[in-house]
Amino acid sequence: MIKRVFPVLALAIFSSMLGAGIVVPLLPLYAESMGASGLWLGFIFAGFSISRTIFTPVFGRLSDRKGRKLFLVIGLFTYALISFTYVLAGHVYQLVLIRIVHGITGAMILPIAQAYIGDLSPEGEEGKWMGYSNSAFFSGFGFGPLMGGVLATQWGMDLAFITMGALNLLAFTIAVIMLPRSDVKKKAATPPLSFLDMRRSGNMAGLFSFRLAIALGRSSFFTFLPLFVAMELGLPENLIGILISVHVLLTSLLGIPGGKVADIFNRRALVIIGCLVIFTYLLLISFSPGFWPLLALCILGSVGTAIATPAVLALTVEEGRKYGMGSAIAAITIALSIGMAMGPIISGALVDLANINAAFYFSAGLALVGGTLFIFFTRSS
Repeated sequence: MIKRVFPVLALAIFSSMLGAGIVVPLLPLYAESMGASGLWLGFIFAGFSISRTIFTPVFGRLSDRKGRKLFLVIGLFTYALISFTYVLAGHVYQLVLIRIVHGITGAMILPIAQAYIGDLSPEGEEGKWMGYSNSAFFSGFGFGPLMGGVLATQWGMDLAFITMGALNLLAFTIAVIMLPRSDVKKKAATPPLSFLDMRRSGNMAGLFSFRLAIALGRSSFFTFLPLFVAMELGLPENLIGILISVHVLLTSLLGIPGGKVADIFNRRALVIIGCLVIFTYLLLISFSPGFWPLLALCILGSVGTAIATPAVLALTVEEGRKYGMGSAIAAITIALSIGMAMGPIISGALVDLANINAAFYFSAGLALVGGTLFIFFTRSS
């Protein structure tokens, strides 16, 4: 079953993250053309993450009760429709509203698709299939900015937004035709418990803490790496793009073998090892004297992420069989959303108080804290 269904779910994840990536280089310019201030720009970016954070547990729990396909196809369809409305926005407040609604629709795609994969993953192969899903995630996010930049440069921003909508409309059509209902699998699973019950789980607390800490650090890294490369090292924009693209796309490629490794070796140990690798590369960023050492560190970061993330997702699937797959996946997705929203704000304040190196020390420290909390909460496993 999973071999037939997975390509459809991977397409849903890929198209969703491709859409998220497409708007990254375009939104600041698009908002500025409407006269947006720095504060409004913050609202535009934060609106998506905040609304997705709020609605992810709602849709995750509902999908545990009603089935995955209903929410996934609704999410893909509405995500596509909202993508088209970017071209209609004429004022900043309209753009904020669009981003908020887009975040709500996004809450029905990534966590639901991953929960669907978790439902169908055979025992002992959770790492393999969640590793594949993680590759779809990073592939979409990696190619998105590149596609958005090319489309906007050659044919204008409107076509970039329309392309984002068209890709999700294609994913919606394929999902409607090819995805089976998940009710049979769902009925065989343990009835979902409350979020309070899940909060009492040491494993879930450890996974949530680790995911939150790494997301805080990752968002800080992506925010301030371009500034560090340009201002401290004096390197051109094309080399900045190469660093980020290599990091993201290599993470995507390594996620596949990383998932298979998570099915062979102790998953808890893999999370800890990956955490130490992530800590090391983030700590050394500010000491890097040029492009090639930075590229080596970005590759090291991809290796660390590929070791830890599939293991985290596989452990989450194990917990999902106890508490409801949608609820468990929703919990770590919330951690991801909070981290991506708050990381740049906190690290930005630290940079203002100290210097740009503080952002990378902050990120490295978070990795260490996240790993420590994971060890503490999962110690009885």
